[in-house]
Order: sequence, then structure tokens, then C-alpha cells
Amino acid sequence: MLAHTSKTSAFIFLLFCCVSLKSLAQFSTNDEVNNTQIYKQSSPSVVFVTNQTVRRNPYSLNLETIPRGSGTGFIWSDKGYIVTNYHVIEGARQVTITLQDQSHWQASLVGAAPEKDLAVLRIDAPAEKLTPLPIGDSSVLSVGRKVLAIGNPFGLDTTLTVGVVSALGREINAANDRKIRGAIQTDAAINPGNSGGPLLNSSGELIGVNTAIYSPSGASVGIGFAIPVNTVKKIVPQLIKHGKLVRPLIGIEVGPEQWARRRGIEGVPILKVTQNLPAAKAGLQGVSRNRSGAMILGDIIVGFNKTPVKSYDDLLSALENQRAGDTIQITFLRGGKRHHTTLALISPQ
Repeated sequence: MLAHTSKTSAFIFLLFCCVSLKSLAQFSTNDEVNNTQIYKQSSPSVVFVTNQTVRRNPYSLNLETIPRGSGTGFIWSDKGYIVTNYHVIEGARQVTITLQDQSHWQASLVGAAPEKDLAVLRIDAPAEKLTPLPIGDSSVLSVGRKVLAIGNPFGLDTTLTVGVVSALGREINAANDRKIRGAIQTDAAINPGNSGGPLLNSSGELIGVNTAIYSPSGASVGIGFAIPVNTVKKIVPQLIKHGKLVRPLIGIEVGPEQWARRRGIEGVPILKVTQNLPAAKAGLQGVSRNRSGAMILGDIIVGFNKTPVKSYDDLLSALENQRAGDTIQITFLRGGKRHHTTLALISPQ
């Protein structure tokens, strides 16, 4: 009787353990459910970008196509537009886009903004294969908010990493050494191959484009950066329409930064003012020469709408936030004295 009772108790305990393990396997926290939902919802919009170039075979001397690098991109619209980082496709002779269904499409370059590390590609794929990501608002982000990154690190497709916004308003360098301002810093793991992929909020909305990591080893150590989506929203339509980032004109030629630094100039020295354009009409002056041929320094721009301008990069960044027709205030130095003038910006010719 005792042996029978012991066997029954053991069976009941084993059954309880099996039920508990099954329940545990099926259990998910709200955060885990959110991660899974965002991944399933968003991964069809994430693409694999393969950059190929051409080289001559040293033995046969024939030209051959070889892989040059890879990265990530995402579908911007069902018209075939793909957004990625400029450095992912820089120098490419051929770019191939792989969709989630593993179909391959040759991409054409629509437009690029190296100074913002953004590029727009286009593939001739049917609309039913293309699922754009919903667009969020990066201005409402705060430190500590959850973010999710989907990309292709080391060629491993559609990998999900999760983290938080670590900091806002960071500055990072683009491929042409221009400053990308307002970058999002995150501890979501971003590795080589993640570049160009989306950074998402917990609603699955695009809030940034993953672009860089800070690491001596080249692998993620918890410091990654993304271009905020509010910047992307301004640039991508321009790249689609014009093929480049379009800024309104002042009508000046500026001195090289190295030339300015050698002379201890802080600001933007004007070399030449183009006649009949806003700067000339506002009375700004470029470099001139006296009777003996010695160069006389022209005006130096040191402020734009009451914001300090210390470099050409500062001036370009200020112009990117303006439109043709806007009236702006320029602060400049002439003969060591500070002056102000206003002018109306115009569209590029």
C-alpha cells in the first residue's frame, strides 16, 4: 500500500513539473510580447543591401564584379524607394537589395546626401512586396525610452536588438567630415552591417536610422548612434525630387577652413560676393586688394539668426533649416567691428 502511494505521489509530482515547465515556456512578459510584435510587424520592411564594385582580375585581366560591403536599409514607400546610409553604398558600381522573401532586386541610386550619411535607392518591385515603415516623431523622445534596432550585422539578416535612448543631441561625423547634429545615442547593439537599418520605438514607428558605433574594436560596446527621423523626413523628399540636399542661397564664396585656421579666423570668411544675389544686395563684401596688391580681408560671418557661426559647417547646418524666401539676419565682422544685416534667401538656380 505504501509503495503504491509513493508511485502515485511521484507521478503527480512529475505531472505537476511537466505542466509547470509548459506554462513557463508559454509565459511572456508584456515587454517580450511587445518585442515580438514589433519584430513581426517591422521585419518585412527591412532589407539587405549588398554593395558590389568592379575590379580587373590580375591573371585574366578581365573585369569582374566582387562584393565590396553590405548593410541594411528599409522600405520608405511602396513605389520602390529604399533608405540606407550613404557610406553603405559609397563607391558602388552595383547595389542589390534583398527583400525578406529572399527575392533580389537591382537598385538604382536616386539621390545621396553624404553630409547627412543618407541615400535613397529605388527598386522595380511590385507594390505588394513593399511594406513601408510607419514614421514617428523623434522630437518626443526622451532618455530612457525603449528602442529597437533591426538590421543585418555581419551579414546575419533581420536581427533584433533592444535597448534604450542613452542620450539625445549628440554630434557625429559624416563620411565627408560634416557634422551630423542631433543624433540619437542608444545602447541597443549596433554592429557592422546594421548601418542604414531602422531604429524603432515601442509602437513600431521609425524614429531614427542607425548609422554608427563608437568602439575601438569595431563591434558594439553599448554606444551606437542614429540619425533622428525628423532629419530624415526633411532630407529624403529632397533626395527623391532633386537627387541631392537643396539649400537656399546667400550668394557667397567662402574661404577654405584650413586657410581660415592658419590666419586665426573664427567664423566664415567671405572670399567673393556674387552680384545681384542676396549677399551683394545686403552689402556684404568679399576679399579685395589695395593699390599695392596686398590682400584685404573681407567680411567674416559670425552669426546666423543670432546663433553663433564658427565654421562653414555651422553655416551650412543653419541654411538647411531655412527655405527660399525666408528673411534671415547675418552677423559679420568688418575691420574687427561687429555688424548686422538682413537678407532674403533664394532658391538655387
